[in-house]
Amino acid sequence: MSLEVGKPAPSFEAKDQNGNIIKLADFKGRKVVLYFYPKDNTPGCTAQSCNLRDNYKALQKAGYIVLGVSSDSEKSHQKFIEKLNLPFPLIADEDLKVHEAYGTWVEKSMYGRNYMGTARTTFIIDENGNLEEIIEKVNTKEHSNQILK
Repeated sequence: MSLEVGKPAPSFEAKDQNGNIIKLADFKGRKVVLYFYPKDNTPGCTAQSCNLRDNYKALQKAGYIVLGVSSDSEKSHQKFIEKLNLPFPLIADEDLKVHEAYGTWVEKSMYGRNYMGTARTTFIIDENGNLEEIIEKVNTKEHSNQILK
């Protein structure tokens, strides 16, 4: 399934770092930044999450809810949030259901070895639950600027 701007964002239900259920439907009427990243505590993911943290007030002022998604566990997310003082929830998508719905669990290649992993992608979802923008070329150090442009 390929996702298109203007079409409904796939609905999902998943647990955050504290085991709370997060549903996309809960944010109807709000704009959502849904960012998929490969792994907690890696350089690019740390830079991206810190950039969103450092610009969180501007994102909120623009009306955005921020949700991060990776295949890491709730416990890993708790440590990542605590270490970086992140003000937004992280979804622990260990069963990859959210990744699969958004097409972000893909075959990757490094040093000639193929493996499955997360395609760093951000989905901007409008107040009606439709995809407003899909950012596939994420600049981890300037990500907020890509969203707030």
